Amino acid sequence: MKTIKFLPLLFLFVLASCSSVRVATDYDKNVDFANYKSFAFFKPGVDKVEISDLDKRRILNAIDAELTSKGITKSENPDLLVNIFTKSRQQVDVNQFNAGWGYGWGWGWNPWMWGGSSTTVSTSTEGTLYIDLIDARKKELIWQGEGVGVLTQNIDKKDARIQEFVKKILEKYPPAKK
Repeated sequence: MKTIKFLPLLFLFVLASCSSVRVATDYDKNVDFANYKSFAFFKPGVDKVEISDLDKRRILNAIDAELTSKGITKSENPDLLVNIFTKSRQQVDVNQFNAGWGYGWGWGWNPWMWGGSSTTVSTSTEGTLYIDLIDARKKELIWQGEGVGVLTQNIDKKDARIQEFVKKILEKYPPAKK
């Protein structure tokens, strides 16, 4: 009976984990991030990103909103240059269910059909978004955030998904002082 009560919680956890963005960051430990008060996008780098202009604009708008919410202003003479890079890969999941007594390999006996198995194949696209913060004066990379997660093709959900990626990545900026 305890297992039955646990199943909805497990299902909710699995569902939540499917939509999450995994984040990793790296940064120069010798940099005082409090000195960076303004930013601009690094146009030559952003122009090289091979995604649609609509998605590129969504990402840049989300970055702009997140940095602005942290008190960093957009400027023609910035302290930080922001660059992005993306990549994606197709993910294929194959699941097999055997239709016999119990679970196992091969053919089994089933009162409704003579053994066999059912196979389902699903595909999804996993995307990675890198956000690079570059010291504008020195032209050196000082912070990099990486977010990895499943992408959506649903136009109604794209904005929210991109905002989730950017928000989760930039939650780690500036790095906590140790």
